[in-house]
Amino acid sequence: MESIKLFSISKNQIAERFIVNNPEIIQLYFDQGKDILIVGGHYNNWEMLAAGIDQQVPYDTIGLYSKLTNAFFDKKMKESRSAFGLRMVTTKDSFAYFKEEHTTPRMTIFGADQSPTYSKSVHWTTFLNQDTAVALGTERFAKKYNLPVVYGAINKVKRGHYTLDISVLTDTPTDTAEGKITELHTKRLEQQILAQPEYWLWTHKRWKRKR
Repeated sequence: MESIKLFSISKNQIAERFIVNNPEIIQLYFDQGKDILIVGGHYNNWEMLAAGIDQQVPYDTIGLYSKLTNAFFDKKMKESRSAFGLRMVTTKDSFAYFKEEHTTPRMTIFGADQSPTYSKSVHWTTFLNQDTAVALGTERFAKKYNLPVVYGAINKVKRGHYTLDISVLTDTPTDTAEGKITELHTKRLEQQILAQPEYWLWTHKRWKRKR
């Protein structure tokens, strides 16, 4: 119901309902002229984050997403998420996006808890006691372009109101062992789910891919 409300919500309303608690962490990297990656999962109202994040961040915000097969719902989803400034880029176009020339820092958002297709390289780990494949996109782009990675934890304050708490996973990605960044953000999401399991998207068939 909250996601449906986002189709008609005002800019002032979204600013009241979604707040970044510690934006100074993002600002620290922006002051150094660095792009950053923020990774999280489908936990609490991620659509509220998509709609409200650009107002909370001083530079460009970009959300990577998998295009929906239904053209109508894909269009509506993009309109809702990008209504207040977030730029949407499909995962298919992600390689071209990261090669773009840009003069100001930008923050790229990854949702890293969906079941990856068999065409994607993955990192295998144990997640919620299940043998789990995790897409390597966040880690690969962080290492290739030497981008700091932060985790974004969406927390519910009350009905229709959310905050985002940011924590640094690494600001030296090229020095981390293979798979380390992926392990870090997967375990951080697991901690959230174990604390309050009712706010995770349990219906999205997380374990479709088998080893």
